[in-house]
Parts: sequence; structure tokens; C-alpha cells
Amino acid sequence: MQAIRMGIVGVGKIARDQHVPCIAANPAFALEAAASRNAQLPGIANFRTLEQMLDGAPELDAIAICTPPQLHYQAARLALERGKHVLMEKPPCASLAQLGHLKQLASAAQRTLYQTWHSQHAPGVASAARLLEVCQLRRVRVTWKEDVLKWHPGQRWIWQAGGFGVLDPGINALSILTRLIAEPIFPRSALLLVPANLEAPIAAELELLTPGGIEIGVSLDFRHTGPQTWDIDFETDQGPFKLSAGGAALTVGGQPAPAEAGEIHGEYGSIYRAYAELIAAGRSEVDARPLELVADIFLTGKQVAVAPFEEPRS
Repeated sequence: MQAIRMGIVGVGKIARDQHVPCIAANPAFALEAAASRNAQLPGIANFRTLEQMLDGAPELDAIAICTPPQLHYQAARLALERGKHVLMEKPPCASLAQLGHLKQLASAAQRTLYQTWHSQHAPGVASAARLLEVCQLRRVRVTWKEDVLKWHPGQRWIWQAGGFGVLDPGINALSILTRLIAEPIFPRSALLLVPANLEAPIAAELELLTPGGIEIGVSLDFRHTGPQTWDIDFETDQGPFKLSAGGAALTVGGQPAPAEAGEIHGEYGSIYRAYAELIAAGRSEVDARPLELVADIFLTGKQVAVAPFEEPRS
């Protein structure tokens, strides 16, 4: 069977750290081209724009979009209109309407559109879902605090309108919640701390609620130094359990839970296995719930100006 010929749009940290090695490790794919204004990948055809890549490498079957979210819609639309399958990094788009239109375009073109949420593929998440099948969830506490200078150095887009700010990593936690909680999740209150010189929040305190009464507290902070914290604590009628390290580790009653068969693999390895399966089956997978929740948070949240934030000059 011929490998799916891949092109990557956006050659930044996430593409180099995750997408390129996972494509190389999966025999279902062959990376043949990249499009980036500022970087190149060795051993393949390189172009400055997606349009140039589609013109210069028309044999490509599929595209992975790893640009900032403000650019996703136009890139995905062009790729779908050229008959390519499309995988999009999270966050998916700058608006829900854009994501909905891409779903329509993919259906009309009979091509796969795969909106990825990598944290849903973290090793402990599937086991947590099985725990919640046999117990009643009462409360959840999310603590998602990291150093933006470590994880997003020089990425000015994240501070611009449509860049999500601290909700860019925060949407990872929310995607785990929407994976584990079938009920709708609504913001009851949201405090968004926005530096006076930027357009997106650097921290947020959220209170979320489900129709069934599950209370969810969320603390997000881009200013955190020291050990990075990506934890979700669950309180159930059968006792507590915890996802930590972004969903990679599960503890039940304070004791580490062993990983189940098939769960020990990387998030992006799992994503590319799913992408190959979706293409083979002629299906799309577009989960909009995390983006819907972020949109509601921005719609209902109170923005408070805080001290300006500047990255140290190197």
C-alpha cells in the first residue's frame, strides 16, 4: 500500500518536536514537503507558502497545519479545495464559524478533516474515562500553570487577538474535560487577566458548571516558574483520582494506576495512527466542544488589565 504523501505547513517548535518525528515513525506516511516563511526541513521539498507547495508538489495527499490558529482557516480551506486531507493542530481556528465551514468543505470535497486535541490522547485519559463509567463525578479542580517563556518563546501570535493567550495551553485541559464529561459544560464565571500591552490573557480563574451540578474550578497561569503544573483532580462518590503531567499519569486514591495495554505511546503517535485510519475509512473527526467552551469563556468573562508583560531580550 502506498504511503500517504504528507506536507507540513508551519515549521515551528511543535512541528519539529512532534509532527516530523511521528510522521517519520509511521510507515503509513511519507513526509515530502514543507511550507514555511522562516524555516526549512532537510531532505524534502521546501516552499515559502502553502499555495507554492500545492502548486509545486501536486502529488501530496494530505496536509498537517501547524501554524498559529489565526492562519488555520485559510490554510485548511485552500488545502481542502485542492483535494487534500487536512490535519489541524489545536486550537483549531479563530472562530467557531470558521471551523463549521471547514467541516462543510471537507464533506463536499469527500476529504478527511481531523481536528486534533493531543491531550485527549495522553496515556491516563482513557483509563480515567473508564473510571468515570462506574462512579459519579461531583467536583473537578484544574491547575494548569506553566512558564510561557519556556514553552512559547518569541511567539508573539499567542498574545494577539485570536491567539488565545493562556487559553492556548488551557484548551488542552478543557479538551480532557470535554472528553471525560458527556454533559454540556458552561462558564459560571470567568476572570481573564490581560497585560495592559497585550490582547490576550496571561492568566485566568474560571468557574464552570454542568447541568447535572458538577462544579469545575480552573486556574490557568502563564507566569508560573519552577515545576510546571498540569493537573486535574476529580472528586467522585467512590473517592478521588488525579490526572497529572497533562494527562500522562493517573493516580487513584493517591496510588499510581498502572497503564493498560495499548496505552503506553506518545500523544502524537496516537494522533497520526488515527489520521491514517480516518483517511482509510473516508471519515472526518472534528470535535468542536473545547473551542465552544473557550468561546463561551471569552464571551462571558470579565477582563481585568494587569501589569504589562515583555519577554527578556536575548
